[in-house]
Amino acid sequence: MTSWFRKILAVLGILFGSFLILIYSITFHPDAAQPADVDCKEGAPILKTDSKIKILVWNVQYLAGKKRVFWYDVPNSDGPDIGPSREEIEETLKKITSYIRSEKPDVILLQELHDGAKNTFQENQLNRILSQIDPSYVCTSEAFYWKSLFVPHPKVLGSVGMKLATISKYKISDGIRHSLPLMPADPISTQFNLKRAILQNDFPIEGGDKFTVLNTHLDAFSQGTDTMHRQVETISGLLKELDFAGHYWVLGGDFNLLPPGFDRKSMHPNGAFFYSDEQEIKPLFDHWNSAIPLDILNGPEKAKYYTHLSNDPAIGKPDRTIDYIFYSSNLRQAGYRVDQSENAWTISDHFPQIGTYVLKN
Repeated sequence: MTSWFRKILAVLGILFGSFLILIYSITFHPDAAQPADVDCKEGAPILKTDSKIKILVWNVQYLAGKKRVFWYDVPNSDGPDIGPSREEIEETLKKITSYIRSEKPDVILLQELHDGAKNTFQENQLNRILSQIDPSYVCTSEAFYWKSLFVPHPKVLGSVGMKLATISKYKISDGIRHSLPLMPADPISTQFNLKRAILQNDFPIEGGDKFTVLNTHLDAFSQGTDTMHRQVETISGLLKELDFAGHYWVLGGDFNLLPPGFDRKSMHPNGAFFYSDEQEIKPLFDHWNSAIPLDILNGPEKAKYYTHLSNDPAIGKPDRTIDYIFYSSNLRQAGYRVDQSENAWTISDHFPQIGTYVLKN
């Protein structure tokens, strides 16, 4: 090997190594489990054993509203829009915070909040919401599941930041971010992709027990992989641990999965495209309490519990349930509804879920 060829290889090696270091430095690398940020004001009240805990679960679609068809909203990824306007964000923010003030939930689980994202003007959307709701919400916790200073996707070409957030009127003692299994991809693409998670928060209860709330958003666009099976398996493992310890718990979020047995033929082909018939979520229904039983989710009144209103104009109506609340056997569900009111149609591509829970003992 000639000296000039060895020099070229050395230079190429240095350039490639520098490229990998750059990618690693601008992307997000969470541990399998790590502490999640928790912020509580001094003197935050503690749950009582007789508390009725009203929980709002909502994918708020990064405050983008319902006036756009985003590039990922249609099967061939050629939707015309890449982000909302400032005016649309302001309008949606007012509707969301007004809704929270009206419903007065005790605990709020939000998905798809942006923080530092180019297409939503680098704003911290959690802080914006907190600034416009009741000051009785004294505790928050958050966990990122997409974060990079730059994503080279042609529809992004800038910074991203997306997180789960839990907001509470009661004291949160601690938080854990649990990583969910990643979708298969090449090593470089994986660095820029979403890294889905579960945000676990513990709420102390007078007398020494605790109430655990889990907030999550599972993968989308995972057709043809075992990603959803593996993510549900991870969730199941956490729930089994909580059951073994005898804790009260509620799990809520956007699962991006249809109810087991749901007939995809009832959907527009553009919507059915994003799902499989593999019933990946079935283990959760088999072992734990769903806010709405499976026979109802597949029965004649199933439309009352649809949680998703696609931005795809070819679909044009709510046509699926993909957001859920599950809860432990030592809790009693005192109420549950999916809010499909006219106002909710204008806020997000997901409807709010509202459940109320009481400790049995």
